[in-house]
Amino acid sequence: MIEASQLNAGELAALLHFHADAGVEFLLQDEGVDRFAEFAASVALRAPAQSAPQQERAQRPSATAAAKPATRPVSATAVAIPGEEAVEMARRAAEAAASLAELKQAIDSFEGCNLKASARNSVLPTEAGELPILIFGATPSAEDDREGVPFSGAHGELLAKMFGAIGIDVGRTTLAHTVPWRPPGGRPPTPAEAEICRPFAMRLIALAKPRFIVMLGNFTTRFFTGSTEAIHALRGQWFEIGTPPTDAVAMLHPQDLMTAPLSKRLAWMDLLEFEQRMKKANA
Repeated sequence: MIEASQLNAGELAALLHFHADAGVEFLLQDEGVDRFAEFAASVALRAPAQSAPQQERAQRPSATAAAKPATRPVSATAVAIPGEEAVEMARRAAEAAASLAELKQAIDSFEGCNLKASARNSVLPTEAGELPILIFGATPSAEDDREGVPFSGAHGELLAKMFGAIGIDVGRTTLAHTVPWRPPGGRPPTPAEAEICRPFAMRLIALAKPRFIVMLGNFTTRFFTGSTEAIHALRGQWFEIGTPPTDAVAMLHPQDLMTAPLSKRLAWMDLLEFEQRMKKANA
């Protein structure tokens, strides 16, 4: 196995681009997670209390049990809904929302996406900020999933520093994720899952009426633009999103900078361009 220390700068850059194209958003978390302990704890919470005689009977398999395994009841939220039907459900729910508050309620009560069944919380958009800027991430991080707030962990801290460097308080912007539920293990959403969530993202744009949209990272930029290019090829480019069209710029996600600190130079260039674009719009 080749160590990273054996690669030159060009080879390292090619490797990072390869990971970006593959959809890898992070390599290591800040703190280790004992998945075995988490699983054991969840089993202990779900397992019903059994008396000693019941446990003894459970340990003696009967002929009937061997012939026909007991079926496990399936919850309503686990029922798979055909993709087209789920997308239509999401579209109707999103269009019925006449305000951001109603949209957040529609997202939180929506049962048509399987991701909700495994997520701890629906990570809803923040309240509309004073600044006409809507910042989209891809999917909730583990911290977001725990808190129910977008950009609540290390990603949020770095995002605040990024925009704070050009005098923008992200607390005065609107923050959201294209997909409001964290996929299991932080995997990328499937195309079907993304399409189910699309009506909510587009309705957010229509209701928030931002002057600028910031698309962070690979998934978010591809989600809105339909491009198959990697973020390093799209960053700094401007697009028009929604109806009426809103100016949207692709930028590196905070995780991109945490994984490859050398990319901070590129992010700074994009932030300066964003600053100039805002000044021209306000002139």
